Amino acid sequence: MSRPLEGVRVIDFGQFIAAPAATQLLADMGAEVIKVEAHSGDAARSIGVHGEAMINAFNRGKRSIVLDLKSADGLAIARRLIAAADIVVQNMRPGVMASFGLDGETLLAEHPHLVYAGISAFGTAGPSKMRSGLDITAQAESGLMHMTGEPDRDPQKVGAQIVDAATAYAAAAAVLGAYVNRLRTGRGDIVETSLLEVAMHLQAPMIGAFLANGVEPKRVGSGQPTVAPAADIITTADGAFILSAYSQTHFARLCTLIGRDDLAVDERFATNAARVRNRPALLDELRAAFAERTTSSALELLTGNGLVAGRISTYTDLTRSEDVRAIGILIDTDGALGRVGTVGSPYTIGTDTRRPAAGAPALGEHTAQILAELDYSPAEIASLSHAGAIGPVDAQ
Repeated sequence: MSRPLEGVRVIDFGQFIAAPAATQLLADMGAEVIKVEAHSGDAARSIGVHGEAMINAFNRGKRSIVLDLKSADGLAIARRLIAAADIVVQNMRPGVMASFGLDGETLLAEHPHLVYAGISAFGTAGPSKMRSGLDITAQAESGLMHMTGEPDRDPQKVGAQIVDAATAYAAAAAVLGAYVNRLRTGRGDIVETSLLEVAMHLQAPMIGAFLANGVEPKRVGSGQPTVAPAADIITTADGAFILSAYSQTHFARLCTLIGRDDLAVDERFATNAARVRNRPALLDELRAAFAERTTSSALELLTGNGLVAGRISTYTDLTRSEDVRAIGILIDTDGALGRVGTVGSPYTIGTDTRRPAAGAPALGEHTAQILAELDYSPAEIASLSHAGAIGPVDAQ
């Protein structure tokens, strides 16, 4: 079965996660993605095991070409690649693409069919438009970090690069929308998103509540500030699980299941507002009720009766999960790093999306191949390599 983006060419000027992960989503839908890298490569290539995992997770099946955009010849090659492409995605440092004449406005004036996606840290309109920023910066400045952690301790970042990943999803969705419009009208467009915007969108209910009532929310640890029990940790004899039962119906059912119908009419817990005010006392009661149970038996009791609960899993637990195995999101790839495991795209289209994939390319692995497709002769390629306009090609 053909994949939906087969025949679509994407040029990826991405670093780290946000742009490479966005184009990875497109690649898994069948797009041909050419990753343009400097001689030093994607910065993730130089940060050890975590960087290698990042490269393989978000660059599977792409081709890599090394170009020196500061050289006239290297820049000319980039322009030829872009002219024959459908989509360009970049998250370079602010001002870099414009300095090469590869910004969206310039390229669409030359190639009106292009869909051009730019990903920034803080957007392109405000006073911070020229600031560099990473996932952690967006977590801090969006309020997400302020809302994460225990109330009596320092703010905490989320344990994964969640803003980078979510920005990739937002960028890919917007690119696909613009590409569908191009199919209808023949004209491309400029897509922009930023880590700050996405980090705020992730908190839309919380920010919306603040806009409605003006009350600055406070950190409450694992629980949600305005409902209880919700995302609260319940300890067991052999571990812990997360529990949400904040609707009146679900809270009453929870009380019945643990043999504590009295809690449902206790004035401290009779309403959601009361439960939020008295969360520590509520958690003491619930933890006592599950203290002698195993996590598995607690989950069987609760989920079997329609309540929302989940095991707090380690990565070891995750790899052993029957649900994870069934959905097939953990995949093996073969590439420059050998056979390695990684996480596939978080969706399926038909049955073909998660078929075995090529791993991430080595830095500049396909430079000579791509240039040959652009009708450069072997002599021209060797000359460009000698001049440093492209990466070394002797071994290709």
